[in-house]
Amino acid sequence: MKLVEVKKTLSLDDYASFAHLARAVEDLRAEARMLVPRLQGRRVWMVNSTAQGGGVAEMLPTQVQLLRELGLEVNWAVIESDQPEFFKLTKHIHNLIHGEGTPRLDAEARALYDAVSRENADRLRELLRPKDIVVIHDPQPLGAGSLLRRELPIKAIWRCHIGLDEPNEATRAAWGFLRPHAEVYDHAVFSAPEYIPDFLAGRATVIHPAIDPLSHKNRGLHPHKLMGILCNAELARTHAPVLTASFPTPARRLQADGRFGPATEPDEIGLLYRPIVTQISRWDRLKGFAPLMEGFLRFKQCRPSPANHRQMRHTRRREIVRLVLAGPDPDSIQDDPEGVEVLKELCARYRELPSECQRDIVVLSLPMDSRKHNALIVNALQRCSVVVVQNSLREGFGLTATEAMWKGVPVLVSSACGLRQQVRDGVDGRMVSDPTDPDEIAAVLDDMMQQPPALERWGRNAQLRVYNEFMVFAQLSRWLRLWTRVIQK
Repeated sequence: MKLVEVKKTLSLDDYASFAHLARAVEDLRAEARMLVPRLQGRRVWMVNSTAQGGGVAEMLPTQVQLLRELGLEVNWAVIESDQPEFFKLTKHIHNLIHGEGTPRLDAEARALYDAVSRENADRLRELLRPKDIVVIHDPQPLGAGSLLRRELPIKAIWRCHIGLDEPNEATRAAWGFLRPHAEVYDHAVFSAPEYIPDFLAGRATVIHPAIDPLSHKNRGLHPHKLMGILCNAELARTHAPVLTASFPTPARRLQADGRFGPATEPDEIGLLYRPIVTQISRWDRLKGFAPLMEGFLRFKQCRPSPANHRQMRHTRRREIVRLVLAGPDPDSIQDDPEGVEVLKELCARYRELPSECQRDIVVLSLPMDSRKHNALIVNALQRCSVVVVQNSLREGFGLTATEAMWKGVPVLVSSACGLRQQVRDGVDGRMVSDPTDPDEIAAVLDDMMQQPPALERWGRNAQLRVYNEFMVFAQLSRWLRLWTRVIQK
């Protein structure tokens, strides 16, 4: 069990100084003035499985520091284990909840899960006091939290960020395995009503994930700052002096021989010049990287005869567009051992492509040694994109789509339940019904790229939707209300 230090960066006054955020901040402060006094004397513990990589680790720093400013004592702890098989098991459970994988969890899996849960519960127990509120995020620390709830006079809430709207044998296996632990909690929180299992009905609340609009990943970037980030990360060649120094670890690009090398080799990506279609996610089979790559290639191959100026422009756009597939250095994420394997499979598929197809697809491994640098790189890549894709086969929510929507970048998403919570097809972006169908991906992408005015409209609508529904301020208000209810039971 490791405590994560959260340094204060921005205050609520900093957010309120932006005209488009001032009202949202005031609404949160008004809610806090009523509810925080009822929570005095109680500490809140956020517990998850990693301090970097993935949406939970992205959201927690802002939540912790803003809740502290509102008057609560909030801490963040990460479970640990020296048994790599534990994280392979929890990744398997993660996939089962998404409806994928072999629905088998035997006595050996139970013994491993319970043993690691016991170890982490014992470590966290030393830090807890009576009346504390413990918020456990996702299946990895679920067992540790249930042990503590049984043994201590605390309140415990399980925040599950994943789920499937169509239960099957795999999901039933996962919920059967987790149910003895999940039922112990005072309350559960999910990202969509469809995710709530029957045995938690009536004891669960929906709280959507949310973004921090001033985080390094979401703040506005002036042109010189944007260019500086691309040069610092070695995603663009430095043709003139830039203000900031190069990042210690640059982004790396998959080369024709299967190795990762400089991102500007064999040529510049063209982030500032070409139309760019981008997907940024963990290296996970459920993120749909492979069918997206195939769909993009089919989109490139569909070349109608030029008949007018608009069609000629679209033909030129299709000729020079590039697909960027980016994800974290998989070795840096402890709780996702599948990432290395998935990236190897993607690299193998890339090496099979003809050289002319390889030139149109860029696979990037993004450094994770600095959370700030990684976030700035993602921000810059999204802002350089004409379309941001999230082609997930399953998606708990999909903050990568939310981030792009906030930036006013049009999105192309799958119909996975978490993405349906955000994107209205033809209003806030476009949606494919089958993320495994390359032909549908190609057709929808082609339709989007032919309509520059529609791209602008979808981007504007998407930004407004995030402002109204998926900002950190509204999310914290919902948490305050929930904690106030839970302590009264």
